[in-house]
Amino acid sequence: MKKLILVVAFALVSAVSFSQNPLGVGQNQLNVGVGLSGWGVPVYLGLDHGISRDLTIGGEISYRSYDERWDNNQYDHSIMGFSGNLNYHFNTALNMSNEWDFYVGPNLGFYVWNSPDGYNGDHSSGLGVGAQLGFRYYLSDKVGLNLEFGGGNAFSGGKFGLTFKL
Repeated sequence: MKKLILVVAFALVSAVSFSQNPLGVGQNQLNVGVGLSGWGVPVYLGLDHGISRDLTIGGEISYRSYDERWDNNQYDHSIMGFSGNLNYHFNTALNMSNEWDFYVGPNLGFYVWNSPDGYNGDHSSGLGVGAQLGFRYYLSDKVGLNLEFGGGNAFSGGKFGLTFKL
């Protein structure tokens, strides 16, 4: 009987201590949504991978297009973004339930601006460095809503969308 109580107690302690981060070590989640930007409305697709109890590493692809009126001409632009991020999740530190996820971290990306011939503006491709602060609320074990604010990259305002655990 003592062994059974010890095994049950160990299982409960393990479940509580390892279930604080909504995305476990080795697990993946897919993020899709729209962003806020001064250069059109970006759509994005991203993947996060749990590398430790409180850390995830991820990548993202984004696309947007917009029109600009300059020198009495109309120009159509598009931007493709490729970025990576590292996030620290505060769920363990703040003793949050699994329905919520609060994270912060840096990102690094490359953005490819595509402008028509004859455009003499200052848009150019390049490296983007930034940071993000994000929140998720999981509606179920597999689906959640996400909201993220950032600066210093192509998503200067932020983004929102859905998260799917794989």
